[in-house]
Amino acid sequence: MSRVFLVEPFCGGSHAAWAQGFAQHSQHQVVVVSHPGSFWRWRFRGGSVTLAEATQEAVEQFGQPDLVLVSSMVDLSAWLGLTRRFLGDPPVVLYMHENQLGYPLSPQQKANDEFPLANWRSLVAADQVWFNSDFHRQSLLSALPALLDRAPDQPQHHLLSEVGAKSLVMPVGVELGDVPAAGQPNNPPLVLWNQRWDYDKNPHEVMDALVALAEEGLSFSVALVGENVRENPREIEEAKEKLADRVVAYGFLPREEYVRLVGQTDVVISAAHHEFFGIAVVEALAAGAVPVLPAHQSYPELIPEAWHEAALYPPGQLVERLRLVVNDFSSWHQKSEGLAFEMRRFSWASVAADYDSQIDELLTRYGQGL
Repeated sequence: MSRVFLVEPFCGGSHAAWAQGFAQHSQHQVVVVSHPGSFWRWRFRGGSVTLAEATQEAVEQFGQPDLVLVSSMVDLSAWLGLTRRFLGDPPVVLYMHENQLGYPLSPQQKANDEFPLANWRSLVAADQVWFNSDFHRQSLLSALPALLDRAPDQPQHHLLSEVGAKSLVMPVGVELGDVPAAGQPNNPPLVLWNQRWDYDKNPHEVMDALVALAEEGLSFSVALVGENVRENPREIEEAKEKLADRVVAYGFLPREEYVRLVGQTDVVISAAHHEFFGIAVVEALAAGAVPVLPAHQSYPELIPEAWHEAALYPPGQLVERLRLVVNDFSSWHQKSEGLAFEMRRFSWASVAADYDSQIDELLTRYGQGL
């Protein structure tokens, strides 16, 4: 058993689920070095300094790591410089949860190269780069040349091929052990939106679709759950009022309540502008929900091709697809048969074994293996 330091500056939400899930399911000794999941911009700007301090404490307590797995919200080049005196020379893997080149800006944000360049430095510094989906990998690698084109001199394009060559896809593991198998469908069907309440998940289109179908008189109930990261999620609050007693769950739920709700869900929907994996969608699909997902982002990769026609709608046609599903739920439920089982391939029991195997290969390559 080797010692792996997992460095996560934003240990909240999906990042925390990733760190804790791998630590729990890995065959290696995984030491999580982390900060709380808040103030993400400060974590990105300053986290390398305080995480280096926390890493030194971990070394003093557990010994030097055989390998380090570092989250994409760290400026890896800075962290490595700050840890060089005590870390040793373990292979370093960068895990790309997201990147700052392809993140959609809200109307209140302005484009800035600070964080994209931090991502670039991290990509160059890592020995290997893991992406949570091939969609993510390809979108980032295709966006990097434009970023590097903005440099005034000393071009770095020659490093692009090296970054691409050391990149591979290692999906996020999902905790599915407590997610129930599909139960009996509800009448009327229960429609779930279970994503983070933020601009990139496009709640405006989702809420408009639900309200429009309710005003048409379609029979369905709604659960609007997820982590609220905004002070005023106005469109969601207004939709709740308009949907009235159709809403059976609202807001952030404790895990036990959430998985119970997921087990009762008939339809899971998304209109996300930005999705490099989709833990919440995987959870709902593994419980047997019928997917209503846009045919872009990571969804065609999450969903096996045999179910693409039944699961994916052209972007901008959420209302049309959801209307069809609600009006003839039994047919769409039948079209989704077997998908729940396929989604269990993302369970940590399977994914952690893949991580461990890749870690063992790296340790052998770099002469760190036992």
